[in-house]
Amino acid sequence: MFIALSPSNPDPMYKQVTDQIKNAIAAGDLRPNDKLPSIRELAEALKISAITIKRAYLDLENEGYIYTRAGMGSFVTEINREHLRSGKLDEFRTELEKILGTGKKFGISADDVVRLIRQIQEGLK
Repeated sequence: MFIALSPSNPDPMYKQVTDQIKNAIAAGDLRPNDKLPSIRELAEALKISAITIKRAYLDLENEGYIYTRAGMGSFVTEINREHLRSGKLDEFRTELEKILGTGKKFGISADDVVRLIRQIQEGLK
């Protein structure tokens, strides 16, 4: 599993780990019942505290992305794709509210933002 942590990212390290594992599950890179690295293994590979990985795994388990079996490790659960989509839409809404709030201060309208999104989308094709 490839996880890249960035000290310049404003998110705490555990959230960066959590988000990247969620993204790997959503992309199909991690499939149901795939075994995740142990807390110690992942902490050593990323050169961060095991407590950080433990927090990330606990959050993932509480959100239903993984399950843990004592003595065996942590595994990816069967995920409802609509649930993933719904969660990501909620994240987008929060980010867009921040963007629109900042834009309003600078005279940037929602129409301007939509126009930018369409330009970016065209560039991705």
